[in-house]
Amino acid sequence: MIWYPYQQMKTMKDPYKIIDAKGVWLYTEDNRMIDSVSSWWSVIHGYKHPVLTEAIKSQAERFSHVMLGGLTHDPVEKLSATLEHWLPGDLNYSFFSDSGSVAVEVALKMALQYYVNRGELHRTKVLSLTHSYHGDTFKTMEVGDDEDYHFILEAYGSNPNVVHVPTEIPALETAFELCHEDLNCLIVEPLLQGAGGMRMYDLSFLKRARELCDQYDVLLIFDEVATGFGRTGNRFVADLVLPDILVLGKALTGGYIGHAATVANQKVYEGFYDDDPDKALMHGPTFMGNPLACSVAQKSIELFEQEDYLTKIRRIEAVTRREMEGFTDPRIKEIRIMGGCVCIEVHDPEVLAGYQQFAYERGVFARPFLRYLYAMVPYIIGEEELVAILDTMKTWFSR
Repeated sequence: MIWYPYQQMKTMKDPYKIIDAKGVWLYTEDNRMIDSVSSWWSVIHGYKHPVLTEAIKSQAERFSHVMLGGLTHDPVEKLSATLEHWLPGDLNYSFFSDSGSVAVEVALKMALQYYVNRGELHRTKVLSLTHSYHGDTFKTMEVGDDEDYHFILEAYGSNPNVVHVPTEIPALETAFELCHEDLNCLIVEPLLQGAGGMRMYDLSFLKRARELCDQYDVLLIFDEVATGFGRTGNRFVADLVLPDILVLGKALTGGYIGHAATVANQKVYEGFYDDDPDKALMHGPTFMGNPLACSVAQKSIELFEQEDYLTKIRRIEAVTRREMEGFTDPRIKEIRIMGGCVCIEVHDPEVLAGYQQFAYERGVFARPFLRYLYAMVPYIIGEEELVAILDTMKTWFSR
């Protein structure tokens, strides 16, 4: 029996069974739906893209996997070189893993060991944002701040090594003043906090964070698993404010297969580069640098560039703003739009009960959670399909 994610198995309704998918469409036996959430924000090129499918097939005909321990191969070397060239600043050193959560774990481990390697064993604290979500593995849950997902950690009590601050500059400055001697990193979802409620905040906060990290010699980590590859309207938020460590996942492979990267700058890398074997990063996921994943990620990046996806995203944002302009309802707390994301936050989560089936019956797949009705569409979506999603969201409130 399948144990489904984020579900009480005893009371869950039957999931929709997908038998095919193409472009922005998901097909069941008796229906077709526009995927308004890009399979958890990853399928940016849509389904069954011929270029990406061919990349997987072509690599599989050679070999599907070899370990990176003592071995290497062209796909991982090519992807690493592409990221080195493509990413901003000196974010040149890619450590690959098989999921976003693991990639964040690696980033946090890098930050801690960076200071351990320098003999600064007291630097055990992590600064993170309120309402943050970085994954469901244990360290990512610790630095996260979402009681709806991470309530299990109440069994351990409060964590003295994690400090949470709101996205307000005075609070950030106070946290650095109080804790900087013990901090090894500040980790953020830049500009857009995803599972914590599609919360959006100003770039000035990140600019000040960069200044404070420089002032107090603290590493800055951007978790762009969700925000990277255009979701905020920027290629990466790291193009605007440069972190020391950048975490990528989800759309890295166009949603074809699980893969992630933790990308470090020169300073962090040199903190491990030593004759002493004890200063090496002792981490190694079995499927890191998987050839299938690297091959499809390489083609995904090429598509992003060749087909000018940032223009597509600007069009998505413009249409969304046009369609949502003037829309209001007393049950709605706020409507937020940024790049390829739109979120309707309601006051009472019961307002959204039944929306998924309502959308299904109108040819849209949606997955609202808690008080948040949102869309993060594939970037290839046409205006007609995008408007259909937005109309479905608005119609829910006009019944």
